Amino acid sequence: MKLTPRIHDLYIGRTVLLTVLVVWMVLLGLDATLALSGEAKNIGTGSYTFGHAVAWAAYTVPRRAYTLFPMAAVIGALMGLGQLAATSELTALRALGLSRRRIAVSVAIALSLLTVVMVVNGETLSPWAQNRADVLKNSARWNTDMAMARYSGLWAREGDSFLNAQTGEEQLTSDGGTRLVLHDVRLYQLDPDGRLETLTHAQSARHDADGWVLENVRHDHFGERSVTRTTAESEPWDSRLDATALAAGLAKPRNLSVAELRTSIEYRRRNGLDARDYEDTYWGRWFYPLNVLALCLAAVPFAFGSLRSGGMGKRLFIGMLFALGFLLLQMFFSRMAGALKFDYRIAYALPPVLMLLISHWLFRRRR
Repeated sequence: MKLTPRIHDLYIGRTVLLTVLVVWMVLLGLDATLALSGEAKNIGTGSYTFGHAVAWAAYTVPRRAYTLFPMAAVIGALMGLGQLAATSELTALRALGLSRRRIAVSVAIALSLLTVVMVVNGETLSPWAQNRADVLKNSARWNTDMAMARYSGLWAREGDSFLNAQTGEEQLTSDGGTRLVLHDVRLYQLDPDGRLETLTHAQSARHDADGWVLENVRHDHFGERSVTRTTAESEPWDSRLDATALAAGLAKPRNLSVAELRTSIEYRRRNGLDARDYEDTYWGRWFYPLNVLALCLAAVPFAFGSLRSGGMGKRLFIGMLFALGFLLLQMFFSRMAGALKFDYRIAYALPPVLMLLISHWLFRRRR
C-alpha cells in the first residue's frame, strides 16, 4: 500500500476534518457557555464581576479544546464517513479499488494534523492560559495578593510577610472535614524599611479547624552584622491567610506541562509525598495522541455498514457511544492503577490496545 497522498485521500481527509471542526466548535461552545453560566454564583464575591467571569471563561478555552478534542474527533470522523457512506461515495471509492485500510489511513493522517496541534497546545498555551484564569479568578474573589509562579510554586502576601510554598494539597480528615497542607514553605518577613528581617523555612504548613501549624521549622533572624538561627519541631503560626483561597490558588496537575509534571513527580518522590495524581496526568499526556487515533480507527469500520442506511442521529449516537465508552474505560483503568498502585503506563496502554483489537476484529468481520 503506497502512502503517497492521492486525490481521494485529500477528499476523505478534507471531509473528515470539516466535520470534526464543526463538532469540535459546537462542543467547545456548549462547554464554555455552561462554564460561564456556572460562574454566575461567584459574581459579587469580593470584587469578582461578570467581566471577570467572561475573561476567566475565555482563558480556559485552550484547555477545554484539548480535553474535548478526542470526543470531537470520533464523533466528527463518524459523521464525515457516514455522510460519504450515505451518498454511496465510499462504495464508489471501494469500486475503484480503494481498500478499507487505505480509507482508515486517510482518516488517521487527517486527524493526526489536529492531534499534533492539540499536543503543542497542551504543553504551551493551555497551561499558561489556565494559570492566568486561576490567578484572575482567585485574586478577584478573595481580594488577596496571590499568584501561582510557573517554576516556584504558590506565592501569597499578608502585610509585610510573603509566603512561598512549592506544592500542596487538600486532605480529608478523620471527622470528614478537610485540611490544607503546604509543603516546602518559606516565609519572608520584611521590616518597615523593606529589608529582610526574618526568613522562616518549614517542611510543611498545615491548616485545620485549630488554625495554622508549622512543622520542622527553622527561623533565620537577620541583624545588622549577624544571623541568628532557631529551630522547632512544631509551632503555631498566627496568620490570617485564607486557606480556601490558597487551596484554590494551587496549581492542578492537569494545568501543568509534561516537564513541570515530571519535576513535580520527582520532587514528591524525593520528599516521600503522594505523586499518583501527577503520574496519572503525566502518562495521560503521553498517551493522548495514541488514544485519539485508536478511538477513531476503532469507529471507522462502522462507516462500511452500519452508517450507510442511518441518518445523522444514528451517526451522532454511535460516535457519542464510542467516545463515552472509551473515556469510561480509560477512567476505570486509571483509577484502578491509583488504587492498586500498578504502573500507569499499563493503565493507559490497555484502552487504546483494546480499541485497536476491536477495530481489527471489525475490519475482518466486515470483510
